[in-house]
Amino acid sequence: MTETPILPLDEGVVALTAAMVDIASVSGDERMLADAIERVLSIHAPHLTVLRDGDAIVARTALGRAQRVVIAGHIDTVPVNANLPSRLEGDAVTGTLHGRGTVDMKGGCAVMLALAVALDAPAYDVTWVWYDHEEVEASLNGLGRLARTRPELLAADFAILGEPSNAGVEGGCNGTLRVELAATGRRAHSARAWMGVNAIHALAPALDLLARFEPATIEVDGLAYREGLNAVGVRGGVAGNVIPDDAVLTVNYRFAPDKSVAQAEQYLRDLFGGVAPEMTLTVTDASGGARPGLDAPLAQHFVAAVGGTPAPKYGWTDVARFAELGIPAVNYGPGDPSLAHTDDERVPVEQIIACERGLRAWLSGA
Repeated sequence: MTETPILPLDEGVVALTAAMVDIASVSGDERMLADAIERVLSIHAPHLTVLRDGDAIVARTALGRAQRVVIAGHIDTVPVNANLPSRLEGDAVTGTLHGRGTVDMKGGCAVMLALAVALDAPAYDVTWVWYDHEEVEASLNGLGRLARTRPELLAADFAILGEPSNAGVEGGCNGTLRVELAATGRRAHSARAWMGVNAIHALAPALDLLARFEPATIEVDGLAYREGLNAVGVRGGVAGNVIPDDAVLTVNYRFAPDKSVAQAEQYLRDLFGGVAPEMTLTVTDASGGARPGLDAPLAQHFVAAVGGTPAPKYGWTDVARFAELGIPAVNYGPGDPSLAHTDDERVPVEQIIACERGLRAWLSGA
């Protein structure tokens, strides 16, 4: 049996981040890191009630406060690519920490763990959640599992997701929709192509539309969300001497949170139906977005405490799950989202420290 790693809780949040990064936890292999987090909480946080659900850890205060907040972060990463162990470039105050998960999102998880232990009497009751399987298909998502099977654990007045946001507040998130556009034709020998109908060629009107498409920027509750519509995959072909009789184009639509999934789907059906009505459209994946939620009093207090001007979250995050539960939620965590999943994933340690300081001030009633 592998011994549970000991996380350096007393060495500061930067060292704690590095130690969590060094415990590889690619989606599906989070158990060792979950064990390490659970061990810290069981030893150092007697003020918390700790529950385990698979590789998700839930730790809750029970102080009888008037309001409860959820602070959540996922512990899994995308696959490692020669970017472990972690490496600190410079010092632990102004340097840069490199390694898989430094941005997405072990910096945020380390901030959560440090504060969960340190704050035994926060201004609000707090539910801390470290969860598994965020970087894979939605059906496996640990937060989604909790929402389905233990929704009472997520009940709250406000939620914060530690997704990377350059240590600033990002409200809501875009929704995402993936569809397949299928074209059909008739097989023939390529030497007698006039006897067939080329299905791959039939994709041309849709591809031309995508090449010319100009995504909209839509304001939702004061934040401007930029949409996106792109081809992300194409397949077809039988052999090098056969006119193909079927071809499929995969399209991803990132839509502003003013639309429901049903409205986004209808938009694509109308859009592609106008240029290629003979093609069939099938939805293969869909997740709704989340409105900013910045009009909630707790959200306004949080923004005032941590400072800065809120921005929109262009990518999809699990704030949408909180929105489905009727809980206003924002993204707040260290790291540049554009560096997530990259070979040189890295985070300025100043952002880790800033997020720890900002959350501590807010939870302490500043």
